[in-house]
Amino acid sequence: MIASSHQPKIRPPRSLKEASLLEAPSLLMRKIRGLSSREGLTWLACVPLALFGLGVFNLSAHAADLPELTPAFLANNLWLSIAAFLVIFMNAGFAMVEAGLCRQKNAVNILAKNLIVFALAVSAYWLIGYSLMYGDSIAGGWLHFKGLFFDPTVTPEMVKEGSLVPSVDFLFQAAFAGTAATIVSGLVAERIKFKEFVIFSLILVGIIYPIAGSWKWNANGWLNQLGFIDFAGSTLVHSVGAWAGVVGAMILGPRIGKYVDSKPQAIPGHSLALATLGCLILWLGWYGFNPGSQLAMDEMVPYIAVTTTLGAAGGGIAGTLISQIHSGKPDLTMAINGILAGLVGVTAGCDGFPMWGAWVVGFIGGGLVVYAVSFIDSIGIDDPVGAFSVHGIGGIWGTLAVGLFNKDAGLLFGKGFNQLGLQFLGVFAYAVFTIVTAWILWSILGALSGGIRVHEKEEMVGLDISEHGMEAYPDFVASSN
Repeated sequence: MIASSHQPKIRPPRSLKEASLLEAPSLLMRKIRGLSSREGLTWLACVPLALFGLGVFNLSAHAADLPELTPAFLANNLWLSIAAFLVIFMNAGFAMVEAGLCRQKNAVNILAKNLIVFALAVSAYWLIGYSLMYGDSIAGGWLHFKGLFFDPTVTPEMVKEGSLVPSVDFLFQAAFAGTAATIVSGLVAERIKFKEFVIFSLILVGIIYPIAGSWKWNANGWLNQLGFIDFAGSTLVHSVGAWAGVVGAMILGPRIGKYVDSKPQAIPGHSLALATLGCLILWLGWYGFNPGSQLAMDEMVPYIAVTTTLGAAGGGIAGTLISQIHSGKPDLTMAINGILAGLVGVTAGCDGFPMWGAWVVGFIGGGLVVYAVSFIDSIGIDDPVGAFSVHGIGGIWGTLAVGLFNKDAGLLFGKGFNQLGLQFLGVFAYAVFTIVTAWILWSILGALSGGIRVHEKEEMVGLDISEHGMEAYPDFVASSN
């Protein structure tokens, strides 16, 4: 018997009960009136557009409660937004400098730390840090608090006065908070456990840094009330990060092979090209860091940009020149660190230094960093990238330099020793507070995790493999480390 070549006609399902899983969606769409035609589908496609329009209308309704936006309001908020983006971009510079000056086998670990630290900084600072830094005084200017998170409401007064909206101010300040934690990364590089570093960074940015920062940058802070000057954070950001990191480096101890018969040995980084690129990115980002700290778009912004540039230039020249004198050849790493030390040094007083003073402050900072790197090595502290020499020594020098070179309060301008004394007080207060709190935090983390340092075998293999299970350059044959 031969089968018929004609298949029996299958009746389409009349109800959802009869439909298969493949047939049910189309049947359901046909049941909805109007969707079976092209016109119906066209109207359906307009629904998202209508919802978008409703959202825009809702925003417009809120905007209608505000007066017409003034040029000053728009200029100030636009400028600080750009400045915040530049400071955030500095995270790439820190990552490149640190990765380049460390060994290939730890590159992934360093990049991961620098990447996650900003995510942690924004989260912790959003939750509580911003409130601790700019909240109401609850302890005579020593502590501040105003609840969790922050209020992003824009008021008519802000528009009329050309003030910063809270969201822009938060973003700018959060970028600074992330910088403090990133500095720690360089000091503890190549031997710290990833999880312990992450937890330390979270608490540093959420609690320690905001409390310290409130002493000066909160209007009611006790150091601000006394007249201490730190315009953009030579001490508040850079020295605080450096002190927190150097405590960790001391607890960790030096890397394997750093000292032979108690003599420090050079452990070269794997890519000076990356380090140089990172230096240039940081230099660019500093135009958000310092001019942005004016918190307005006014006549001082270009002046601060110039003093910042002169500080970097003086530091780079000094780092190169002093390294030539010190070792007989110009050292690129010292040129890099000299530029960064010049930038850190000029940060505290960039709004009040004369231009020649900014260059001199940067030059001295760049020279100090060469000798500081050797000194830190000689006392047994292993700082793989010279972070303490740049941010700690550079920050201390820049803060004290305000008492000498500030046009309105400096000793060299006949204003006496009062400002210099206040600068010493601020440097001392921040050092003591950060050392004590960081030591307690590092010690607690070490006690809870059996130590903050990776095992010897993991360190020898490299943190890329032991901590992350991957390599930065898998296609290249790894050289002996």
